[in-house]
Order: sequence, then C-alpha cells, then structure tokens
Amino acid sequence: MEQKLKCDVYIGKNLRRLREKFGLSQEKLCAELQCRNCDIGRSTYAKYESGELNIRISVLMELKKIYNCSYDEFFDDLDSH
Repeated sequence: MEQKLKCDVYIGKNLRRLREKFGLSQEKLCAELQCRNCDIGRSTYAKYESGELNIRISVLMELKKIYNCSYDEFFDDLDSH
C-alpha cells in the first residue's frame, strides 16, 4: 500500500519576506541567531524558508525579537506547500 504525504501549511515565504525586509542574508541572520544561542546553520534555515523543515519554536521566538514584530507576521496568508 502506498502512503501519500499530506501537504501542510508552511511559513517559509513569510520568513523570507521578513528577512529580506531587514536586508539580511541567510548567513547574516544565522550568525545573529547563533549569537542568541540558537545553534542553526544556513542550510537548515534555507530548509525553513523552502518548507522542507519545520521551524523550531525557539528559533521563531528569537526571530520575533530580531524583527521586533508580532507572531501574526509569521502566519500572514499561509498557503499549503
């Protein structure tokens, strides 16, 4: 029996939009996150933006502080993958 994966919603486009709004590369953002004790590399972060990997809550909390935004901005206009 073949099992199909169910598509889920992802916040990748919002993560990318916020990062670009602040003029940050993935590398610079990850360096800032690492300074805040979030051990995350660029390839992992790229997977968050592409929807290949679910973002950890601890990372989302730090991003909220970096961007000084509400959690709503991460969840605006969600689409399924």
